[in-house]
Amino acid sequence: MASITDDGKQLKRLHFFDLTGVRRAVRLGKKTDKQAESIKTKVETIIGDLIAGRPHDDEVSRWMRDLDPVLRKRLAKVGLLAGVGMARVTLKTLFEKFFNTSTVKSGTATTYRQASTHLAEHFGASREVRSVTNLDADEWRQAMKKQNLAEATISKRVKVARQIWKKAIRWKMAAENPFAEVKAGSQKNKKRAYFVSRDDAQKVLDACPDAQWRLIFALSRFGGMRCPSEHVELKWQHIDWERGRILIHSEKTEHLEDGETRWCPLFPELRPYLLDAFEQAEPGTEYVITRYRRRDTNMRTQLLRIIARAGLTPWPRLFHNLRATRETELCEDFPAHVVCAWIGNSEDVAFDHYLQVTDAHFEKAARGESKAAQKAAQQPAEGVGSREQKPEGENKNPPALPGDSRSCRSSQDVKVTPAGFEPASPP
Repeated sequence: MASITDDGKQLKRLHFFDLTGVRRAVRLGKKTDKQAESIKTKVETIIGDLIAGRPHDDEVSRWMRDLDPVLRKRLAKVGLLAGVGMARVTLKTLFEKFFNTSTVKSGTATTYRQASTHLAEHFGASREVRSVTNLDADEWRQAMKKQNLAEATISKRVKVARQIWKKAIRWKMAAENPFAEVKAGSQKNKKRAYFVSRDDAQKVLDACPDAQWRLIFALSRFGGMRCPSEHVELKWQHIDWERGRILIHSEKTEHLEDGETRWCPLFPELRPYLLDAFEQAEPGTEYVITRYRRRDTNMRTQLLRIIARAGLTPWPRLFHNLRATRETELCEDFPAHVVCAWIGNSEDVAFDHYLQVTDAHFEKAARGESKAAQKAAQQPAEGVGSREQKPEGENKNPPALPGDSRSCRSSQDVKVTPAGFEPASPP
């Protein structure tokens, strides 16, 4: 691709073909054979990068930066320093390429966008990618703490930054990942957990402007469905009125084995709002929720208005806590693996991010209303060495309460599915 000639007295000249096929020559001056060969190798790499349209690696970029001014001018004159080296790649360019090559769900894309926006605001969109150091990364994390961002939010953004810079290294836009050792932290945030009582839920339902909004809220609070992704995918043919079941299509879990759909009971609290919407639907209507079909619709803003109209104070994570409240309720009456199959998450995720300890739990325990307390009250105290005689066939273990490891088999071990699905009209 390139060659070296000697003009005499160690005066070297570099010959190469540029991108248009024109033969070029550059006087290198007085160089040893080893020095001239090193320059030739670097120039061949630069030409290869220009042809491929890729950034130069860190070694070539440093070599270009530290060039002798005279040789730099000569190489620039023939177009060898006008490439896409790392020194020219800004955060704005990196973020654009990252998003253009990412295929993720809308919720994940939003997380990516929030993290990159914060990075651009902190460092400046025109900041060179390779100039971000380990110290800069640590100071960025500390700045988020000073802004009083939740630890879970900080954790998410650190992890996104790691992903972006990992791509930057693969694309040769950066030599190292300054966020690799930045502490991410936990994404659990129990401080933002909130139990939406049935009384408050009824106040919100009464304040809803129409049947569609009452159903949106009921599907979240009493159906435990993800809003808006699972709401907008629900069709009337997915509701089995006779057997009391709903087939839910989940975009979030479709990449998992058997995660594309799940069955959930048609809970009695949910049925009246579905019937109301069914009666008001036009003949031939396919989807249950006919409004807010666009994915970028901001339901949160409207729900905030409804909550204010109900005279309540908005709780954190509006839709997530509705879903978490329902899962907490259901675990009072059903085994954890069954509830997780209905709600569509794993038991680990449920315990870390959904299930809550409420005031009602403390009050119930203090009144001695738990099953274990009632059983103990019905049995006389045993003396040392005495042996309790149990009726034949009676379970020797006390009933497991929600959260007891005995009631928590993996949702991968037990599947909750109906025998079949034959859509029927509501009674």
